[in-house]
Amino acid sequence: MEGAGERMLADLLDASHLTSLKQLPDIIAAHAKRAGLYDTRIYMVDLQQSVLRLLTGRDDDRTGVPADVPEEVRVDGTLPGRAFQNVKPHRGGSAEGGRCHWWLPLLDGTERLGVLRITMDEGEAESGGALGAAESLAALIALLIVSKSPSSDSLTRLVRTRPMTVSAEMQWRLLPPMTFANNEMVIAAALEPAYKLGGDTFDYGLYGEMVHLGVFDAMGHDTAAGMTSNVAVAAYRNSRVEDGDILENGRAIEEALIGQDASGRFVTAVLARLHLRTGLLEWASYGHHPPIVIRGGRWVTTLDCTPGVPLGTALGLAPEVCTEQLQPGDRVILYTDGVVEARDPRKREFGLARFVDFIIRHDAAGLPVPETLRRLIRGILEHHEDRLDDDATVLLVEWHGPSGLQDSKRAVTAH
Repeated sequence: MEGAGERMLADLLDASHLTSLKQLPDIIAAHAKRAGLYDTRIYMVDLQQSVLRLLTGRDDDRTGVPADVPEEVRVDGTLPGRAFQNVKPHRGGSAEGGRCHWWLPLLDGTERLGVLRITMDEGEAESGGALGAAESLAALIALLIVSKSPSSDSLTRLVRTRPMTVSAEMQWRLLPPMTFANNEMVIAAALEPAYKLGGDTFDYGLYGEMVHLGVFDAMGHDTAAGMTSNVAVAAYRNSRVEDGDILENGRAIEEALIGQDASGRFVTAVLARLHLRTGLLEWASYGHHPPIVIRGGRWVTTLDCTPGVPLGTALGLAPEVCTEQLQPGDRVILYTDGVVEARDPRKREFGLARFVDFIIRHDAAGLPVPETLRRLIRGILEHHEDRLDDDATVLLVEWHGPSGLQDSKRAVTAH
């Protein structure tokens, strides 16, 4: 199996150079079969991470797809959903001919894309050879899907379950991956309402031993708000790569907003920098909620710091830049007001205490960071009966210290 698996990966990689996303499922199935991996089925998670949807390579046409193969599987309460949530392979029962099914997560780095169902001989699975080849295949499939998706609308159409506003379209196209990790930290983010985003967005970027983080909330909840936050993020990135510090980044955003819009549109924001080697966090608030630190499974502090005015107001009142020394395992949370101010039909807020307690409880339960945020957003939506009046965005970074490889793995996989 080892030699056949290596040939499968090499042949599939070679074939992929002239393959479109639409052709991938059939080509993957053909190459996998030659290595003793049968009946491959690729399921991609939808935008809100509530269902897994079958990637057929035929868009809306199910020709050639067996009638008993579901087009959609829920993330909650199903075996493939468990593989997605826990980021671990799960055995899916027996098949005909002495074979068995397995569900494996599809990962782009540490970002969860969906799951792969594959069938293999029982004996090969027990020996570990076939399962190891299947895990390598899943890793390659994820990379191929990510590389092919920018040139195709097929995946974009598949992972959407409803129409999207123009403002939300702009926001999603601009966002970095929702999850990133290395041996020193993990970053995860979540935002809603996915299909009607207005002015909320986030950004991050790693350079050397420094990671930059930003959360933005633009005035309004329309296309103009989306354009305002897009300009803010573009200016933020431009200033960062020119070695701007936090205040220089803020000034760049201010100048860009004033230059492109005379209507008085503005954004509130928190801009931060984390020194990965030392754990020193710097941040500044531009009329925005301060960050929160969770340490040792409890809410340690709200990082209060003298704020400046929102960006784009031309008032020239800069914020104070404050610092906090993090300890390995600390989590820093940036968020927008839609998270804590979401109200149920009886006008009760979700609230800051409930927000922080939710994250602490789910961490204690051993959930990966991305899964905790997925469930947090589901909880906020349920609290508001799936109708948020404002955008809700969370950006979380967990620092593991300069040699925190094991903790980093723990943060993106189940305990």
